[in-house]
Amino acid sequence: MSSQEEQLKRIQDKLQQLLKYHAALQKENKRLKEDLYAAEQKLQAQQKNADELKQQVSILKLNAGEMSAADKKEFEKRISRYIKEIDRCISMLGE
Repeated sequence: MSSQEEQLKRIQDKLQQLLKYHAALQKENKRLKEDLYAAEQKLQAQQKNADELKQQVSILKLNAGEMSAADKKEFEKRISRYIKEIDRCISMLGE
């Protein structure tokens, strides 16, 4: 085999190795994206759960009469935002 043929063979071998490596990286990238998406979904669920628990604590404090003036004000603001959001949704349904 001539030196050019040997050199071409080495280039082809290296190209095959590079293509295999590229495919492996693509597979790993896809897996990592899926893992990231799953982690983001889990985080959102946990944040939603934490928010719900905070609301329950606020309601329990209000019912027990243990809310400070600042807590009551924040609770009233939150209720007002909910009412505005509900009103907006009702108006959108009426259109």
